[in-house]
Amino acid sequence: MPLFRLLALLVGLLALSACDATDFKDPPKPMGKFEMGLNVVVGKTAQTVPISRQVTPEEWETAMKAAMVERFGSYSGGKLFDFGISIDGYVLAPPGVPLVASPRSALIITVNVWDDAKKQLLVEGGKQLTVLEGTSGDTLIGSGWTQNKEAQMTKLARNAAKAVQDYMLDHPDWLEMTPEEAAASKSGKTEAGTAEALPVTVPSPSVAQRPQTRPAS
Repeated sequence: MPLFRLLALLVGLLALSACDATDFKDPPKPMGKFEMGLNVVVGKTAQTVPISRQVTPEEWETAMKAAMVERFGSYSGGKLFDFGISIDGYVLAPPGVPLVASPRSALIITVNVWDDAKKQLLVEGGKQLTVLEGTSGDTLIGSGWTQNKEAQMTKLARNAAKAVQDYMLDHPDWLEMTPEEAAASKSGKTEAGTAEALPVTVPSPSVAQRPQTRPAS
């Protein structure tokens, strides 16, 4: 991703806000026959701008993998999907930025989804997603003043994992769901009985620890 694009993103974020992915505390959204297989994250592709707090590739990989397990690790629908995620770019709001700016932290990823049964990549080239940190009491004046970089990364990674889930629900045929079921799940308007009917288990360490051999492309 060209550096000038990230610079433009930072400028554009000054007036934007977004919702936090706080629904991770709620019961898992219905996702048909979904089950997560490989959880591969590549952080060495990340670009940023000088104003941002700096993050190592390994730090991004750890944060993003944890967010994916947190969001997807409880599904056991039996149809395996492998994720390959590259961290394309990020901006972590630093302390010391004038209050009038209050820049938003942001994360750009590309997600590739592999259907294990079909042995194929579902979308060539993957899907690029951009997420913001959201607005709360901690970020209203800029999260660089109120949060360390680990807290900023956790929030962005959780929002990115939610964006991946929404992307999956935009393709109900992948999950063997009807369009109506997927739309209801994405909006959070499913009936309690539907959610309870899902085969949900406690996240297993094996989900996160399976051999990470398939490339993220």
